[in-house]
Amino acid sequence: MKTTESRTISEADSSTLKKSVPWIYYVIFFAVLNESVFNVSTPSIAEQFQLDAAGVSWVVTIFFIVFGMGMVIFGKLSDMHSVKKLITMGIVLYSLGSVLGFVLQSWYPAVILSRAIQGAGGSAIPALVFVMVARFFTQAERGKMFGIITSTVSFAIGIGPVLGGYVAGSLHWSYLFLIPLPVLVAIPFFRSYLPEEARKPGTLDIMGAVLLGVVVTALILFTTKSETLYLLAAVIALVLFVIRIRKAKEPFVDPALFANSLYRSGILIGFLIFGTVMSVMFVIPLMLHHMYHLNTETIGLILFPGAISAVIFGRVAGNMTVKRGSHFVVYLGLLLIAISLLLQSSSIGFWVWYIGAALIMMYIGFSFLQTALAESITQILPVHQIGVGMGFFNMTSTLSGAVVTALVAKVMEQELFAFPFHPFISDARAYLYGNLILILSLVVVTSALLYFFTFGKKAPQPAQDPI
Repeated sequence: MKTTESRTISEADSSTLKKSVPWIYYVIFFAVLNESVFNVSTPSIAEQFQLDAAGVSWVVTIFFIVFGMGMVIFGKLSDMHSVKKLITMGIVLYSLGSVLGFVLQSWYPAVILSRAIQGAGGSAIPALVFVMVARFFTQAERGKMFGIITSTVSFAIGIGPVLGGYVAGSLHWSYLFLIPLPVLVAIPFFRSYLPEEARKPGTLDIMGAVLLGVVVTALILFTTKSETLYLLAAVIALVLFVIRIRKAKEPFVDPALFANSLYRSGILIGFLIFGTVMSVMFVIPLMLHHMYHLNTETIGLILFPGAISAVIFGRVAGNMTVKRGSHFVVYLGLLLIAISLLLQSSSIGFWVWYIGAALIMMYIGFSFLQTALAESITQILPVHQIGVGMGFFNMTSTLSGAVVTALVAKVMEQELFAFPFHPFISDARAYLYGNLILILSLVVVTSALLYFFTFGKKAPQPAQDPI
């Protein structure tokens, strides 16, 4: 049966709605850019405030925590309130944090607070962009848009460290706070082009949101600090969260969402693949410096073609998803990532551009996977669950980058895989890197099998809202 939302959109002026599409790509770029733009400036911040690694890490960590939680919260709010109002609120909050951070740059607690405000406001953008695409556009339009969104996200992640290093090196790290401000330009266009939506019944479960926030925070702290107390806090908060959403009249996350086996598999696959790719992007620069003695500029030059390729092939992925279906594109993406990791692990010690070429394949595969997996998930969620469902999916994928990268960093620090195992590596200096990337390729293969035994049995059909 046709839902209220779909009837409203079908009667809207589609030409006016389509005018919002370029602004969707515009704001998602600036939202994701801020995830990585501060990473390269942490040494300068630590030097200015005389901080150790743990202290300065909060500049990045607090953003990830609030950004991840915010995506779920804004996703939930979009099921009750107008997307037009929420995106305006998010952009204003994002810009407020940016201005505060620049003005109060000499006081470190204010820098941390500003990053938290940035995370809260910035989280609205990816959360609501996925809701807009899923709610306001047809299935054929969604595939193409997800492709371009994916390419934009990949490019922003890739260009972030390069841009951050240039700004921090040429001016001062505090100017990084000003990078998101151009996003303000999009507000009047969203106000004009997005449809009006009536207020829908429902309330935000504050207690559920707080408990989920504790789970996320404690988990990230455990992976970065390895203190058992944080793991215990995460487990306790998770148990309380599960109890809360089962008993609350209007839970923060509907338990029925996790009863959907396809959705659970999509969450797990997103976590595994996003964490794998982010950890590879963490390992490769360290390997290039250690094995090839390359400087930061040269490393950036090797990584940059991959980021550019994601922009080009993201659109290809969107068109292919429409023509061939999300299943085909997911498998193709996983295949490209797995082959890329196998090539990377086998090329360490050889000509450095072999690794650069393999990275391009990884970026392309990642673009394909993100595009098609997002489309698969939107198809299996009923309209009333798309907001919080995509918010939780985005949060899990984003936080996996922080969690898996922290775990990989500890493996490297303790040199757990520094032994002869990879059949194509004979240089003892390369054992750690080659074995680690080889193991990550097995994670991709595991994800492919998981997708096959869940989504791969039959094409997902669009879920229906209850009458």
